[in-house]
Amino acid sequence: MKIFAESASSFISSRPDTLSRQLAWVGFESAGLPTTSDEVWRYAPLGELDLDRFTLADEPLIAADSAFAAQLCQRAGLVVRIVDGYYVGAGADLEGVSVLSVDSSESLSGEALVRRYESDTFALMNVALAPATTVIRVGAGVNVERPIVVLNVTNGTSSFARTQIVLERGANATVVEYFEGGANALVVPLSEYEIGENAALGLITYQRLAPSAWHVARTTGFLSRDGRLRQAVIGIGGHYNRSRNDAEMLGLGSENELRTTFLGSGSQVHDFRTHQFHKAGRSRCTLLSKGAVADESRSVYTGLIEIEKGAKRTDARQTNHNLLLSPSAHADSVPNLDIRENDVMCAHASSVGPLDELQRWYLESRGVTRGDAERLMIQGFFNEMLTTLPDELAGLVEADVTSVLATVRVVTP
Repeated sequence: MKIFAESASSFISSRPDTLSRQLAWVGFESAGLPTTSDEVWRYAPLGELDLDRFTLADEPLIAADSAFAAQLCQRAGLVVRIVDGYYVGAGADLEGVSVLSVDSSESLSGEALVRRYESDTFALMNVALAPATTVIRVGAGVNVERPIVVLNVTNGTSSFARTQIVLERGANATVVEYFEGGANALVVPLSEYEIGENAALGLITYQRLAPSAWHVARTTGFLSRDGRLRQAVIGIGGHYNRSRNDAEMLGLGSENELRTTFLGSGSQVHDFRTHQFHKAGRSRCTLLSKGAVADESRSVYTGLIEIEKGAKRTDARQTNHNLLLSPSAHADSVPNLDIRENDVMCAHASSVGPLDELQRWYLESRGVTRGDAERLMIQGFFNEMLTTLPDELAGLVEADVTSVLATVRVVTP
């Protein structure tokens, strides 16, 4: 990876926080790219990843908004623009909300980013190569009525965006992280969320990158007492789409609801990882992951609910359902529980299979064509995930997902 390494070295040396970046880069070089012999990467098409195809931009390549992005921004109370990993500005000021771009090597967990993510190769790459950290802070007691949109566009061959969202005590906000562009690019975002005491964050991550993009994302939520994080992650684009979504319940009564959704076609690989860690009692988590794969695409779901000793009265649920829309499509589901406390309630379930023949027959018996019946069944499968979106966004995202579904070829036995 000589060309990429030279580009990275030149970028790191030009930044004001060179030393901390070099530490992360050394960690990345020491570990190297993962291989399929690593259990957590064994389903990834890593043999196709050549870092020398990518270089780092010295400045963002600005282009006009797409039609979808423009509609999304019209529904926002505040738009934060990030291009090729660079914060390029926000719209009009929103009372109680601040947006800053800072040179910081600190995680919201209170430790250095390089220490926090020392075992994650791609996260280390972000720590070394992100231009800066975009920090969105919602003040104590502030209720943000309209969504905050983080418009994350990749126009160059690589993007390493880093975002931190902080909700202070009693704050309430909805944030949409939208990713597009990325043709033949490497997109490695790293996001962290701090939810203060009795604060609530509704978070929607919508990944709609080009089919040739490599997308490797990681998010982590830190929840204080009675904090609530309701997170929806929707993956449509990318050649390889990997999303790891973690949450740490640090305070009594904290709650995480996570819904992940994907739609695969062609030779796409959707790889979702989740880790919900209960460190405090009376905390709750609900995970629902649903996706469909067509053609020769593949999906992987690996989830872990971890309950620390002392986290009494924890209630944790994990469910994963996968639709196979082609005999050549494949889905793997690996739910896990790690429980070190007796006084808890936990459950997990998973399923992999084709469309229900009886349901399809029922629709056809009432005059619905086979093709339309299959589309209705797939839309119904995804409907549970989309109905939880805010009213300002639900119709827009549903129409976009429906347009993608219309291009998917369903092959049934």
